[in-house]
Amino acid sequence: MLLQGATLLDGRVADVRIDGAHIGDVALDRLVPRPNEEIHDLAGRVLLPSPIEPHAHLDKAYTARSVSNPAGDLAGAIAAWYQYRRTLTTADIAIRAREAALAGVVRGVTAIRTHVDVGEGIELRALEALVEVRAELESIVTIEIVAMTSRPVTGVAGADNRALLRAALVAGADLVGGAPHVDPDPLSCLEFFVETAAEFACGMDLHTDETLAPGRLGLADLARLVAGGFPHPVTASHCVRLGAQPLAVQARVAAAVAAAGISVVTLPQTNLYLQARGVDTSAPRGLTALAALRQAGVNVAAGGDNIRDPFNPLGRADPLETAGLLVAAGHLDPIDAYHAVSTAARIAMGRPPVAVAPGDPADLLAIWAPSADAAIATASEDRRVYRRGCLVATTTVSTQLAWPPPARTP
Repeated sequence: MLLQGATLLDGRVADVRIDGAHIGDVALDRLVPRPNEEIHDLAGRVLLPSPIEPHAHLDKAYTARSVSNPAGDLAGAIAAWYQYRRTLTTADIAIRAREAALAGVVRGVTAIRTHVDVGEGIELRALEALVEVRAELESIVTIEIVAMTSRPVTGVAGADNRALLRAALVAGADLVGGAPHVDPDPLSCLEFFVETAAEFACGMDLHTDETLAPGRLGLADLARLVAGGFPHPVTASHCVRLGAQPLAVQARVAAAVAAAGISVVTLPQTNLYLQARGVDTSAPRGLTALAALRQAGVNVAAGGDNIRDPFNPLGRADPLETAGLLVAAGHLDPIDAYHAVSTAARIAMGRPPVAVAPGDPADLLAIWAPSADAAIATASEDRRVYRRGCLVATTTVSTQLAWPPPARTP
């Protein structure tokens, strides 16, 4: 396959040859088509490393109209969801999860890490649905499953949830997940997750400090527990509380996170929606300490999180929406924002990077725009998505404008 006339991330125009699942050649001059080579004209399009989604909740997608959260905060969303999920079937979850995953694919996503509820009231039904969807969509998108253990995890009351986490890892979940900060004993909960991940030789992706309230920094505890030898990938998602700390604390914790090799995933849209409820003046933005983490060398990725559920009534499964929010609310440069939803997200998921260079995986997004900045600004739906060297999704936009207006008849 030969992609002709594409604008690259740095503004240069190039031809890109795809050989199998990888990029073969990148040339600023025209490449001569080979016999029987498929030609794609990408003039007017920016060719980018495909974004990936490092933090989704496909089991919850598209339930906002069914699950009311009048308070609009995290506690209200959790309470409403825990009650509603008792009514869900594996088939219902699979239908919505499939739709949400495909919505991401058409917008350029070639891999998704989804958190899936595991616990009393839902048991393993959501996991079973996502294992089914993962297999069904394998040819167009890679799906990783995080077993998100329900609260409580610790104590006698958490015994069933602990057992269900272990059952989920046996049944096909890829990573250990949960939210230690909402457990009655956050530190013991965190220690259990680390021990379980070590036992099953898998990574962790934990909802961490998803609150602006003062309290113990679970991110610091996590860095301490995995420092110096934990052999599996570790991701901390949200980390909102860190953003409310003094700069000296942010710097100290960020340095520990970097030394421990933990990736941090920020979720701007959901955190902007849920956090700072009831703060009527000078409300904080509810994001993690992006500047301190990045300055310390932490791999900071970004994800879309929820798609129209009680935790967030918005969301369109578009990493460009996430990147745009990082620019507006996180004050990142547009190129840095795109890095967070592409290269940094790949690092967090342990996937090979893509720089549109020879030998890189041919996981690419071609979007109608004159530059990468413009692609983020406009988020045009006119896109072509390549995964493993195959065109897996095409969206074409046609605009008709009645201008100039017709002359009036006297």
